[in-house]
Amino acid sequence: MKQVFTLETEEKIYKILRKSFIFSKLKDSMNRSCLCSVLIATALICGAYFIGNAYLAKEFKEKLQRWEITDKMHNVTDKMHNITDKLQKATSGTCENLNKPFGAESLPQGIIAKTSNLETQHLWNYDDTKKGNPNRAMSLLAMAVGIKQKELVNKVIVKFPPQDFVVMLFHYDGVVDDWKQWFAKRFLHPDIVGEYEYIFLWDEDLGVAHFNSQRYLSIVREEGLQISQPALDTTKSEVHHPITARRKKSKVHRRMYKNKGTGRCDDHSTNPPCIGWVEMMAPVFSRAAWRCSWYMIQNDLIHAWGLDMQLGYCAQGDRKENVGVVDAEYIVHYGLPTLGVVEAARNETNQKSHVSKESSESREVDNRPEVRMKSFVEMKRFKERWKKAVKDDRCWVDPY
Repeated sequence: MKQVFTLETEEKIYKILRKSFIFSKLKDSMNRSCLCSVLIATALICGAYFIGNAYLAKEFKEKLQRWEITDKMHNVTDKMHNITDKLQKATSGTCENLNKPFGAESLPQGIIAKTSNLETQHLWNYDDTKKGNPNRAMSLLAMAVGIKQKELVNKVIVKFPPQDFVVMLFHYDGVVDDWKQWFAKRFLHPDIVGEYEYIFLWDEDLGVAHFNSQRYLSIVREEGLQISQPALDTTKSEVHHPITARRKKSKVHRRMYKNKGTGRCDDHSTNPPCIGWVEMMAPVFSRAAWRCSWYMIQNDLIHAWGLDMQLGYCAQGDRKENVGVVDAEYIVHYGLPTLGVVEAARNETNQKSHVSKESSESREVDNRPEVRMKSFVEMKRFKERWKKAVKDDRCWVDPY
């Protein structure tokens, strides 16, 4: 059947088609608008990303540079701290530099040899071991001697066995103007004798029949004596000071008693020669006590009179306890006239020619009165120097 379209029908169809076209156009327009929006949004995001990336990269780079600078600053700071620590150690009391001798500050600590000794060394042997036991503490016997006392000196030396003692003899023959303390000041410097536990500084006119050096040191160690001397046998000795006299049935005494005359001594006495006193004829010093005493010996006062009164200041503590006389091991002091007695050749004059010639004979010249006078003068000078030193040293405090 043939379909017939009316006008009304055509209008309806036209409206439908028109709506369909408009919708299609609208849809296309919406799609294009949406796409543009997406593209714009994408472009904005990308732009923001790249711009932000560049900013962040710059900031990160700056931070890296700051970190590098900070690390460098930390390294410099650490180095400065190390330098400061070294400087503090160099100026602090714990630094080993302070223990270095004057003049050795530029040397490493381990290479510095602060002490020496009086022992001889072989020219070609390589044996470095000490005589006897290398771990045994050695002590020193030092004496100023003359040929006339050779027999007495030999007897003394025998009493000091070589496995425990080194012996040093200062020969004064022909040089009697210089005496024991002169030798001691010049040759027994504390750094030279620093390896020896005890120093025996003895005269040559001593008898040692009743003396044993090893037993003596055993008593000294037991009693804690820093400065000591063997007692004198009163039956054979020339005793000048009562405190040096031997007391029978006694091992050690530290004070004397005197009830008559001037300068009385009793249990309440605190000053030498009542306590803390030994005679310079046969003193024995510990290593520490000798170091102190050596500094007190005056270079120009060769007799050292007056020194005995001040030895207690070197007793490494209380002189009433650390200075004493050992009775159990005693000696004899013969008091021989060795000081000032010299031999001089006789001069004979020919009466006809009035020409003097030297005879082969010799005669003794006794200068002992002059020696004794000089000893008193030196003692006065020493006392004056001590008094002045005490006055001038404001930091020094007298412990007694």
